[in-house]
Formats: sequence, C-alpha cells, structure tokens
Amino acid sequence: MSDAFRRIDVSKQEKAEIAKFKDKKILDETALDELRVELVRLINDRQGLNLLLDFSNVEFMSSAVLGLLGQIHRKMGTLKGKLKMCSIHPQIYEVFKLTNLNKLFSIHKDQAESLAKF
Repeated sequence: MSDAFRRIDVSKQEKAEIAKFKDKKILDETALDELRVELVRLINDRQGLNLLLDFSNVEFMSSAVLGLLGQIHRKMGTLKGKLKMCSIHPQIYEVFKLTNLNKLFSIHKDQAESLAKF
C-alpha cells in the first residue's frame, strides 16, 4: 500500500492506520500539496477510521502544515474518525503549543502510547 504514496509510509496496525511522514522538511508548496492529496486519499470517505500521524522523521515544517492538519482533523471529525499524532520533535511541538493546537490535537510520545489511546 505504501508504494502508492510518495510523502507518507502507510501501515496498518490492529487499532489504526499509521501514516508516517517520509520528509525531514515539509516546507515548499509542492510537498504540501502532495501531502494534502495523499492524506485526503488515505482517509477518503472512510467512516470511523482511526488514523495516527507519525512525525518522527520531520525536523522542520512550514506553518502551512498546521493548516493542513486542521483540514484533516475536520474531515476526520465529519467521518466520525479519530486522529492522533505522535513523535513530534520538541521544536515543532513548541509551535503546536504557541498556537494552542496541542489542545485541539491528540498528541502522544510515540506510536505505542498513541495506539493504546484509540
């Protein structure tokens, strides 16, 4: 399945699907657009999907990624799915705190902790 995606590696666990970002830096519009298309395709009309976004590879990302995450969060809510995030580098997590998105999103230390919360 992950062959179908350039920007994310997708794997299925017992409780959720995991989308692990491949890029260390998500900064330019092209990468962001491809990521948007891939995430929307992954969740496309799948009612009740449990999705975990794994940020362990990501060292830098533009603020536009936060907007994309908000869109994905809303779409998951519409589909009655659950969205969780894990392995966010401390400097990126600071941005989530500054924008209060750490209160909106369900963010966990690692995959194991996240999967236990579904």
